[in-house]
Amino acid sequence: MKVRFLGGVGTVTGSMHLVETEGGRILLECGLFQGRREEANHRNRFLPGPARTADAVILSHAHIDHSGSLPTLVKGGWKGAIHLTAATGDLADLMLRDSAVIQEKDAEFLNRHRRGNGNGGNGRRVEPIYAPEDAVHAIRRFIPHAYGEEFTPVPGVTARFADAGHILGSATVHLTVRERAGTTRLLFTGDLGREGMPLLRDPEPPGQAEVVLCESTYGDRDHEPPEDTERRLFEVVDRTAARGGKVIVPCFAVGRAQSLIYQLHRLRSAGRLGDVPVFVDSPLAVEATRVFSAHRDLFDGEAGEFIAGHHGKLFSSTRTAYLSSVEDSRALDELEGPAVILSASGMCEAGRILHHLRHGLGDPRNTVLFVGYQAEHTLGRRILEGADPVRVFGEMHPVRAEVAKVNGLSAHADRGGILRWLHSMGGRPRRIFLVHGDRERCEALARHLAAHGIHGAEVPAMRQKVDLGAGGAG
Repeated sequence: MKVRFLGGVGTVTGSMHLVETEGGRILLECGLFQGRREEANHRNRFLPGPARTADAVILSHAHIDHSGSLPTLVKGGWKGAIHLTAATGDLADLMLRDSAVIQEKDAEFLNRHRRGNGNGGNGRRVEPIYAPEDAVHAIRRFIPHAYGEEFTPVPGVTARFADAGHILGSATVHLTVRERAGTTRLLFTGDLGREGMPLLRDPEPPGQAEVVLCESTYGDRDHEPPEDTERRLFEVVDRTAARGGKVIVPCFAVGRAQSLIYQLHRLRSAGRLGDVPVFVDSPLAVEATRVFSAHRDLFDGEAGEFIAGHHGKLFSSTRTAYLSSVEDSRALDELEGPAVILSASGMCEAGRILHHLRHGLGDPRNTVLFVGYQAEHTLGRRILEGADPVRVFGEMHPVRAEVAKVNGLSAHADRGGILRWLHSMGGRPRRIFLVHGDRERCEALARHLAAHGIHGAEVPAMRQKVDLGAGGAG
């Protein structure tokens, strides 16, 4: 067995790993790369050659940095099966269609910009990376599986999903690979969730494996306790409301938005949110919330009790409005605070959040609240790191609003959570590869694991191919 690391190595975006066995090739994830526009355009438009040789894809969850290049793969003629959980299938259906619309809008914007600069006559029209019909063709290749159900993606390989606790439907991927030289168990974390977080169940214990591909998003730190997160969220809303301002929250539409809505509802139920209205301004978040509501069986016991005590309502209240139309979205810019506005995208690279930032960054009454990871070279990272002014829609805007961050809302395990999860395996893996993290964080996690008895964790290089041999021995 061999593993090729084709994406999500030394970075948190573009997750993509090829597992090569005697029976066939399995692509773990096919994610969209997010970063500098020119680099992202090239990497997303031209997938690595080995990825196109896969016989099957296994998708851990729906987030676009794990799923967003599936339409590109299928557009190139790939005809294999895409294995996922049912909830992941429902969410990925929404996200891939939405991503295709964004690709078309981005291409349209670039073509308009070039025409405005007098470059429209050179015949080099920018085409979208993929179109809505490509997304539909990818969705048609989905094969859903229940947690714990065994399936055979390629001959000689048995796979199953276990709950990762990251977002609705997220899974760790367990592969048992039988070859002439022996049997190897490979475990891929996807994005590993956290213990004790609101809404979703905790990650399932991993079981034994010889080889582990482990995420490292927050491999250099520990999160604040979940109970502190709700308090800090209240403090940000409370002080902003006292100024008469708006809390503008760049928010991932799938997962983070629903968790945040739930926590705001808990604050309101406890009488701590007052009359401050909450606006969910993202068509994708609106649709994703409907999918969450349809999969209540995946919620944790605490969320179930909240539903029972609030007439079956987890994501709705009289002071929460879900906005789909452009007109309603634009009206928020004229709205006098206080208010909380949740809008995508979470890293401020696209979507309606850009309009709210353009109108709200210059007002010192407002707060821009970051509740998720901000990748390098994104507008969100620049604002968080104190850039002033910042460019939004090609124009420079001063940053007068308060900039705040609540780390405890992250749906990724921190270094302590990863360590506890690996210690619960019931046996030490022979090889651990740290992926899905900035290189410095991967290296910091490797040192942290070694300090606690798990030695030899490796940080692979982009495009590196590792021969695991029999039983995971390299």
